[in-house]
Amino acid sequence: MESEEPIRVETTTIDCDGGPLGHPKVYLKFGPEGEVVCPYCSRRYVLDEPERFR
Repeated sequence: MESEEPIRVETTTIDCDGGPLGHPKVYLKFGPEGEVVCPYCSRRYVLDEPERFR
């Protein structure tokens, strides 16, 4: 089963609160791979231009 489309962002640190169902707000920081997954809700975030932050 394929997960939802990744959420594209432009900053290297983001926050996730789980959306409508909710969970505690967590702050996520991108590594060099340009992708991060929320440990609570498994939402996947992708940097629009990851090479810009290397």
